Amino acid sequence: MAYVSYVFAFFLVLNLISFLVPRKLSKIEIYATTFFAYSYGLTTDMVLDLHYNLYGYFSYGFQWLSLLGIIMYFPSISFLFLNFFPMEKRMRSKIAYILVWTVFSTGVEWLIVQTDFFYYNGWKLWYSALLYPLIFMVLIGNLKLVRKHMEP
Repeated sequence: MAYVSYVFAFFLVLNLISFLVPRKLSKIEIYATTFFAYSYGLTTDMVLDLHYNLYGYFSYGFQWLSLLGIIMYFPSISFLFLNFFPMEKRMRSKIAYILVWTVFSTGVEWLIVQTDFFYYNGWKLWYSALLYPLIFMVLIGNLKLVRKHMEP
């Protein structure tokens, strides 16, 4: 359980970075995309963790600390990903950006699995590595949808 404090310290650093970086997203885009990311992540975890028991936080079932971790991680990482996404660049840049974030996210997940914070129960790290690009594309699609509905 000692390493769990490192995980929360890492989440805290991500949140601090999120508050300190120059913002390229408007306040409503930040609100809509971070709330979506939180809802999306929580829904996914409810199905894969609590229903199918493929992975989990700490031990089987609900824990308040895992909810705190989700609240701290999903919105901050989604904001950082979207804030710097090269929306106006060529497709090659977008694909490279998504791949870099996929490698980063897979690495972070691997590190967190090494602690008592997160465990696998049938889930494999390579499943996550394959799903991260899809997750990031859904986040981009959501941001585009938000922007479309913001237009006059």
